Amino acid sequence: MSYSAPSQITQRQLAYFEGKHVLIAGELIDDFPFELAKHCESTSIFTTNYSYYKQFAEHDSIHCYFGSELTETTNADMILLYWPKAKAEAEYLLTMLLAKLGKSTEIVVVGENRSGVKSIEKMFADFGPINKFDSARRCSFYWGQCTEEAPTFNQQDWFKEYQVEFENHTIEVRSLPGVFSHGEFDKGSELLLQTLPALRGHVLDFGCGAGVIGSVMKTINPKIHLDMVDISALAIASSIETLKANNLEGCVFASDVYSDTKENYQFIVSNPPFHAGLKTHYSSTEELLKKAPQNLTHEGQLILVANSFLQYPPIIEKAFGECLTLAKNNKFKIYLAQK
Repeated sequence: MSYSAPSQITQRQLAYFEGKHVLIAGELIDDFPFELAKHCESTSIFTTNYSYYKQFAEHDSIHCYFGSELTETTNADMILLYWPKAKAEAEYLLTMLLAKLGKSTEIVVVGENRSGVKSIEKMFADFGPINKFDSARRCSFYWGQCTEEAPTFNQQDWFKEYQVEFENHTIEVRSLPGVFSHGEFDKGSELLLQTLPALRGHVLDFGCGAGVIGSVMKTINPKIHLDMVDISALAIASSIETLKANNLEGCVFASDVYSDTKENYQFIVSNPPFHAGLKTHYSSTEELLKKAPQNLTHEGQLILVANSFLQYPPIIEKAFGECLTLAKNNKFKIYLAQK
């Protein structure tokens, strides 16, 4: 595959990585680590994206870690951070990785200018010098080094807590940076929950985020068997914490669409993502819709909320034969299809 713009600008600066043990993190979407590995003493990846982890998990030349926090021991002495779309997530990753690697760690930060990568100058100021050394394809390349004491990191300090009120129920939500609806109740999710029928059996919350939808469903329908999946390790950690905060039970795990799920769901309920990085992205949701029938029981139902402009009904109709609109407002629509 062709390299992303941030990888292309990094490719121009390979001399920075000669002889280094490089740990790559952040919004990485391509195969550039394989090329980088030719110029480094060693190359490893820390990713919160399960799909990206699966791409590298079977390659011996590059060790790939998946999770919401790097807990494994590493010999890395340089971080290559691909700037994520959320500034708070960048700060979370930077603090966590610097705390893990310690003082004297070198850091390279690359990202699209419109993503706010310039914020690294202020964000890194307490740890040491960092400067921009290249700019191309509307991206910037920074190099710096941690010359002061590395920060301390406790993941629990990074959870944002808020409450969701729904039908006389109060749900405590705990959310890490970079997770959908971080710190607020998404209006699309609210309309979806208002529209849901009584649930029973085995229910899948696809793209669980901070766990709001799954927790409300389990609160209102306590007898359901609830699975909650997301591609993001930050979302998985958030949903686990949200269930725990509300004394609810559910099975929360990472899955690249249906890669790790079962095939016997009575209901698949979702507020599916349609953004990847700074670009609109639909492929995972299209796979969710197309393969839903084979993951549902007889007469099982798919119910989802989507922005009104997204052209999901034709995909649903092709998979199920019919797509019903249960509710809509000026921004969202609720779709239902039955096997």
